[in-house]
Amino acid sequence: MENIIEMKGITKVFPGTIANDNVDFNLLKGETHVLLGENGAGKTTLMNILYGLYQPEKGEIYVRGKKVNITNPNEAIKLGVGMVHQHFMLVHNFTVAENIVLGMEPKKGVKLDIIKAIKDVEKLAKKYGFNIDPNSVIEDISVGQQQKVEILKALYRGADILILDEPTAVLTPQEIEELSVIIDNLKSEGKSVILITHKLKEVMKMSDRVTIIRRGKVTGIVETKDTSIDELAELMVGRKVKLVVDKKPCTPGKKVLKIENLQVKDSRGLPSVNGVNLTVRAGEIVGIAGVDGNGQSEFIEALTGLRKCESGTIILKDKNIFSKSPREIIDCGLGHIPEDRHKRGLILKYSLFENSILGMQHKMPFSKRGVMDYKKIREYSQRIIKEFDVRTPSDEVAASALSGGNQQKLIVAREISKDPELLIASQPTRGVDVGAIEFIHKRLVEERDSKKAVLLVSFELDEILALSDRVAVMYDGEIVGVLDRADADEQKLGVLMAGGSLQKQKKEVNEGE
Repeated sequence: MENIIEMKGITKVFPGTIANDNVDFNLLKGETHVLLGENGAGKTTLMNILYGLYQPEKGEIYVRGKKVNITNPNEAIKLGVGMVHQHFMLVHNFTVAENIVLGMEPKKGVKLDIIKAIKDVEKLAKKYGFNIDPNSVIEDISVGQQQKVEILKALYRGADILILDEPTAVLTPQEIEELSVIIDNLKSEGKSVILITHKLKEVMKMSDRVTIIRRGKVTGIVETKDTSIDELAELMVGRKVKLVVDKKPCTPGKKVLKIENLQVKDSRGLPSVNGVNLTVRAGEIVGIAGVDGNGQSEFIEALTGLRKCESGTIILKDKNIFSKSPREIIDCGLGHIPEDRHKRGLILKYSLFENSILGMQHKMPFSKRGVMDYKKIREYSQRIIKEFDVRTPSDEVAASALSGGNQQKLIVAREISKDPELLIASQPTRGVDVGAIEFIHKRLVEERDSKKAVLLVSFELDEILALSDRVAVMYDGEIVGVLDRADADEQKLGVLMAGGSLQKQKKEVNEGE
């Protein structure tokens, strides 16, 4: 098979770090090639160079055997290279069709020919088996559908080399299956695909070859059929990784969180959480499973004071926190790892030491009578950065400078270091690598073992089953079943997640009473 992409000796330096250190990479025509590595290993940097967003200090790039100098994305697109970024670049109040043709609009005179645009998008979507409505507005469709729009946008521009950056980070299990089929369809059309990921099960399922990068250097190139998950994990992290969570049986104590008949509306004013009852005790992890869009986000926003509750009761350690402010709820003993680290977890332009005390900035020892004590803040930030292995040259750099996984570890460090009575962990390992997943899982179990209550929300069934002592399933804004971990498996949870019922499970949804 012929090389369609060759990158030779690529070196890229940022202040304080070598992101790519003499990296070689090649892509064969018609293959799916995974770039695997820890967060901050240099995977996305390498692909940003191929896409023209960064310029390397040294190295050469060949496309279809010809040496090229890609100085911007427009040149990459002309060479047939398209990139779907981890954080989608869509105009949320535009339709699907308008987003796909943006910048290459069919015209009728000087105006957009919207009818032709819709027909072109329908034809393209049908060709690749995408079930998507060109007239839908982006803000009204699921994350999985938005990803399809990004892929179609690249294909509309003539891409036959597709770079997908962490494509499964925000997808449900069903959407991941759909993506796998899409990639197979693209390959059958003669396209070549580069996946940037750290999800080992998906690597084994979707790829033909894997290039592993660790701290800017290539540590191995393997044929997928000749390797294993354990080998890939070790090449990626540089040590053997425990892929199974070590966890003793739980011994639940007193109720820490009690929710009764909670009613919440979404941003359109429609019912989103419909009469939820749930209890979480000290010394247990209760997992919330469910397909994205079934009220989980609104449920957690209501518990944390980020969304108004319509009715019901929320008791945290004998205090009614119903419709209290986020600060009041934090002061009652809540820690919150939010599902969107950029929107809810960090102020990206602020330094790490400033982000390390968010939610505590008004308290001693960090401030007194409104005056910040920066010496105490720096001592604290440096301690938790070290304890939680947040990889950064300094606590003075902006949070935006960190990789996604290190941003997530900073949030986990901050929230656990608050010593909360209840820790809400919403998608705690979204977009982080296997080494960071192992670390975060270990810390969540340690919280449980120290008699804290943990409420875990995750779309990753493997994560729910690995960590939870009880599993509650949300469907259409309701808790439709609560299972003890010993009774829960993927099949039973899948039935509940799809809106079915388990005849054998007639337990009260407010398990733990």
